[in-house]
Amino acid sequence: MSSPEFSCTVTVKPLPEHTDSEQGRWAFSYTITISNSGDVAAQLIAREWDIVDTEGQVQQVRGLAVVGHQPFLQPGEQFQYSSWAQLATPQGSMKGRYLCVTEQAEIFWAEVPEFLLADSASLH
Repeated sequence: MSSPEFSCTVTVKPLPEHTDSEQGRWAFSYTITISNSGDVAAQLIAREWDIVDTEGQVQQVRGLAVVGHQPFLQPGEQFQYSSWAQLATPQGSMKGRYLCVTEQAEIFWAEVPEFLLADSASLH
């Protein structure tokens, strides 16, 4: 029996060039590394994100691919991409998951645990 699994790690950085606190916009870049930690090849097909600011406003993002790619990963391979999000508050969080499928058309989800969108230099 196959064991499909993708694991994900995230790093976050503020994007000052897209942040305007006077206009109530804070932007953050995030880089995600997706690793095929299972024992079968599989492809990332789609993504689902919930982006939440500190006032509880939720942005939901759903769609095919990540930054235009649907990577096919053999066991042990990785795919990394960067994107960004904008909030109406100086901090927030994101969590999501990727819809994936094996060559045998077995569907599974790769969870991205919740991560903080904040300027780590401003956190105490």
